[in-house]
Amino acid sequence: MAYGKMHPTLTVERRLWSKGYRYVAGVDEAGRGPWAGPVVAAAVILPANLPELEERLAGVHDSKRLNARQRNRFFQRIRDVAFAVGVGQATPEEIDRMGIVPATQLAMQRAVASLSTMPDYLLLDHLSLPDVPVPQEAFVRGDARVLSIAAASIVAKVVRDDLMIAYDTLYPGYGFARHKGYGTREHREALHHLGPTPIHRRSWGPVRQALQGFRP
Repeated sequence: MAYGKMHPTLTVERRLWSKGYRYVAGVDEAGRGPWAGPVVAAAVILPANLPELEERLAGVHDSKRLNARQRNRFFQRIRDVAFAVGVGQATPEEIDRMGIVPATQLAMQRAVASLSTMPDYLLLDHLSLPDVPVPQEAFVRGDARVLSIAAASIVAKVVRDDLMIAYDTLYPGYGFARHKGYGTREHREALHHLGPTPIHRRSWGPVRQALQGFRP
């Protein structure tokens, strides 16, 4: 089946619930590619004993396939339905020091650690967490296939977008509320004219170039 036609289901979670795993957490991230801001991860444990769970979360999908209004609506629904939700992040400094993949794993570990209940199984999009001593599976395009991962992708995206909107007030002129730190023409021009902010990832090529060429 083509990924574009997929819809996240509870197939994987139900398989694990039937084996006795009660606290299955879906984990995903937002913000691996931007030039500025943190990478944010979320972990979502869906309740195993809610018969209408799939109906309550109908329409939940990979956050990239939803618009901002839909994501915000589902964010609240996920918070209402989920057994537990955890969020973690890695800072731009950590991204620069560690690299984006280890920093993303760190954000995911922090999201799992922030859950009110320790999960007994993890479902992840692409990455694994070798430093978390919990059974786990990683899926290609997990956010399009596994409902708890899709839910985590929405939570991570909404939390990160809200952070970037707040940064727009703190650092005006860059357009963070619009592009959320991604590499748009507006963002490139702001870097050229204003120079990098403390939330820019200095190891990213366009930011490094701006640091070299900027004269206040």
